[in-house]
Amino acid sequence: MLKTIGQYFLFHKDVFSRPPRRKLFWRQVFSEIWRLGMDSLPIVVLLSIFMGAALTIQLNFNTDSPWLPLYTIGFIARQTIILEFSPTIISLILAGKVGSRISSEIGTMRVTEQIDALEVMGINPANYLVLPKVIACMFFHPILIMLSIGFAIWGGYFVGVASGMMSSYQFIYGLQFEFNTFDLFYALFKTVVFAYLITTISAFYGYFTQGGALEVGRASTKAVVQSSIMIIAFNLVVTQLMLG
Repeated sequence: MLKTIGQYFLFHKDVFSRPPRRKLFWRQVFSEIWRLGMDSLPIVVLLSIFMGAALTIQLNFNTDSPWLPLYTIGFIARQTIILEFSPTIISLILAGKVGSRISSEIGTMRVTEQIDALEVMGINPANYLVLPKVIACMFFHPILIMLSIGFAIWGGYFVGVASGMMSSYQFIYGLQFEFNTFDLFYALFKTVVFAYLITTISAFYGYFTQGGALEVGRASTKAVVQSSIMIIAFNLVVTQLMLG
């Protein structure tokens, strides 16, 4: 375990070295943004809409009391979506989708000796392959989370108003009630941390894959599991530091 942690931190030294060809480097970054970010958009939107709708229905069921105004549902839905659902749950889902893709892609290059070929050519493979993915993920991940927040709130609004649970005014008033922009900053800060963990952990397991196709699959599984564990752990740490 300690050996793996040591390798992980030494891996960062190679990843964050200065790119030799900046024009090619930024071209790779934009390519990774498109491949990793845009491909994740449909699942983020779909999950956010349905989860926002389900959350509103559950809140209506659990807050069915004459002592609670109906706008409370919109308020609680907003807080839950911004503070925890979108930044954490969606990041866990992206750890499975994006993380497994990164790990399997780099792992395949390792077992097919493409990484060895880059080293023979005098190219730093960790920097060349991993750093564009790290930058791309840290760029598009907050955008996906903001979209998730918007679509989840829209899903809750739609099901709340369409089913007659509350009026449009009541839900919107709940969304606006005592809104604090710091909540969004907290959510986006967590998102950047999670994006960094997903990318570097997944790339690490892919980069040090040994064997054949079976080991690539195992490395991808380890990457997703470890990324998910670290997301949950750092969620607690960041929450304690910023909200505790």
